[in-house]
Amino acid sequence: MRTLLDLILPVECGGCTLPGTPWCPGCASALDAAPTRLRPRTDPGVPCWALGPYAGPGRRAVLALKERGRRDLAAPLGYALARGLHRLRAPGRPLLLIPAPGRAAAARRRGGDPVARTAAVAASWLPGCRMAPLLRSRLGTRDSVGLTPAQRRRNLAAGVVVRPAVLATLSGTANPQVFLVDDVLTTGATAAESVRVARRYRIPIHHVLVTCGS
Repeated sequence: MRTLLDLILPVECGGCTLPGTPWCPGCASALDAAPTRLRPRTDPGVPCWALGPYAGPGRRAVLALKERGRRDLAAPLGYALARGLHRLRAPGRPLLLIPAPGRAAAARRRGGDPVARTAAVAASWLPGCRMAPLLRSRLGTRDSVGLTPAQRRRNLAAGVVVRPAVLATLSGTANPQVFLVDDVLTTGATAAESVRVARRYRIPIHHVLVTCGS
């Protein structure tokens, strides 16, 4: 059955198009180093980290997951995210992963939120870790692609809100180390607004970790 399916929909690596595998060892190694510290132009006020640069296999895999329906890539990218989280987590503390807010229209077009999907995979690999989709973009928020840093900040002002039903489930977690997770960090505007909104509801985000940074 796998062979027949490959003839119809050939499997290729999401990072380098190597046939026969969704994610090859060579591309996996590109996201396997210790997370790198980022210093975005819009400072979220917490340390920001990336598994790799917004280039090469990481960039191609992120775009394939988001724009080309390669949902199978959530598994290897989630595993890479889990390895990065393991390196950054404080010993003995529970982890709480909050996906960066996405637009509902984009999620419908993509068959779900790729960032939340990847974060859920990461949480499944780590003991004492949970994923909570606390944040969402308010209706009318534009896609940030192509916007300048100032335009992104204006676009996101009051554009990130919490989901009350999710917020109500977080009171039972004792002193978690909270990570905002995303696929890409460029200007830092989304991360900064997310940190600000979460703090307003007494959810202190301690770190931002993304798959790719620029």
